[in-house]
Amino acid sequence: MLKGVILGFACYAAFAISDACVKSLHGSVPAYEAVFAGALLCLCALPFIRGRGDRWRDVVVANRPGLWWIRALTGGICNISAVVAFTLLPMAETFALIFLMPIFVTLLSVLFLKEHVGWRRWAAVLIGFAGVMVVLRPGFRELGTGHFAAILCGLSGAVSMVAMRLAGAHEKRISLYGAGVVGPLLLGGLLMIPHFVWPDVHAWPLLLGYGLMQGLAGVLLMLATLLAPANRIAPTQYSQMLWAIGFGYWLFGDTLDWPMLAGIVLILGAGLFTLVREEKVTPWWRRQKLV
Repeated sequence: MLKGVILGFACYAAFAISDACVKSLHGSVPAYEAVFAGALLCLCALPFIRGRGDRWRDVVVANRPGLWWIRALTGGICNISAVVAFTLLPMAETFALIFLMPIFVTLLSVLFLKEHVGWRRWAAVLIGFAGVMVVLRPGFRELGTGHFAAILCGLSGAVSMVAMRLAGAHEKRISLYGAGVVGPLLLGGLLMIPHFVWPDVHAWPLLLGYGLMQGLAGVLLMLATLLAPANRIAPTQYSQMLWAIGFGYWLFGDTLDWPMLAGIVLILGAGLFTLVREEKVTPWWRRQKLV
C-alpha cells in the first residue's frame, strides 16, 4: 500500500508540473488550443492504460454511452476552464477554488445518487463555502473570469465524478480514461478551428510539458490505484497545494495574504473531510448510514 501512496504523490506532482507549464504560457496560446495539444499528447499514455483483453475501440465505447459523453463533455469544460483559471490567477488561489470539487460531489450525490448525508458532511459543505467567501472576499476585491473559471472547473469535475459513479464499476479502465481524453480533444479542436493561432517557438516546449506530464500523471494514478485503496490515494491530491505555493512563489512571484491562507485552510479541511471517510467499526444497524 505504501508504494501506491507514494505513486499517488508522484501523480499529483506531475499534475502540478503540468499546470505550471500551462501557466508559463501566460495566455500566449488560447486555452482551447492548449487543451487540444495536451489531450493529443495524453493519447501517448493509452498503451500503458490498456489492459489485457481491452480493444482499442473501448476508448470510445462504453456500457453506458450517455454517461461516457457526459464525462467527455465535462472533461473538456473542466480542462479548458482550468487553463483559463491558471492563466489569470495565482496557482494556490486557483487550486483552492478547484478543490471545491469534493463539496460539489456531496451536493450532487444528494440530488442524483439519493445519498444520505449527515450533519457532519453538511457542516463541511458550509465550512467549505465559508472558505470560498474568505478567499474571494466579494465586495472587497475585484472578481474576474479566472475566479469563475476555477469554480466551473471544480463543478464540472464533480459532475464527471458523479457520472462515473452512476456508470458503476463495470466500465473498463481504458474507457474511463478515454472519456477524459477524447472530450477535451474534441471540444478543444472544435473551438480552435475558427481562430487558430500558431504557437511560437517558445510555447512548444511548454505545451509538450503540459501534455506529457498529464499523460504521465494518468499512468501513475492508474498504478497507484492498483497498489492501494482509492481512499488512501485520494488525500494525496491535496499535496498539489504545496506545489502550487512553491511554484507560485519561485516561478511566478505570487504572494498570499493571511485572509487567503485562512480561506485555503478552510477549503482544504472541508474537502478532506468530505473526501476521506475514516474506517470505523460500527453496529450492524448503522453500517449503511453515512456520516
